[in-house]
Amino acid sequence: MRFRHLGTLTVLALALTSTTLRAQADEKTPLGKKMAALNTAFKAVGRQIEDPSKNASTLEQLTIIETNAKAAMALEPEKKAQVPAAQQAKFMADYKAGMQQFLDTVVKLRAAVKAGKNTEALAIIDSMKDQQRDSHKEFRVRKAGAPPGL
Repeated sequence: MRFRHLGTLTVLALALTSTTLRAQADEKTPLGKKMAALNTAFKAVGRQIEDPSKNASTLEQLTIIETNAKAAMALEPEKKAQVPAAQQAKFMADYKAGMQQFLDTVVKLRAAVKAGKNTEALAIIDSMKDQQRDSHKEFRVRKAGAPPGL
């Protein structure tokens, strides 16, 4: 009986390990690493934006977002390789324009937070989420098994 439990635990451990390794492999590209850091900070901002007492922390997270977005703008999305050669220049121009629009929105968000306008900042966050969803549809390679829109 003990061997069955040990066998079951071994199978579960292997399954969890392979899932973790697969998730890490998805972020191995330089752009993936920048976007993962940006996303972590963006989620933190989303959780605390309504609380004015956390504005200092929010501003720190916005700096992380801005730094990673600027670095990401200089990198090429994986999906570029899937675009026909004749359209790659436009694809990259659109990608950079989208990243610049995102950075412009971060500047607006920073100004709202500094001014203590957290309700306005919350609306900006919502527009950033919409922009993120649309950009991911256009510029991100959809991984097998990923939900639509990611």
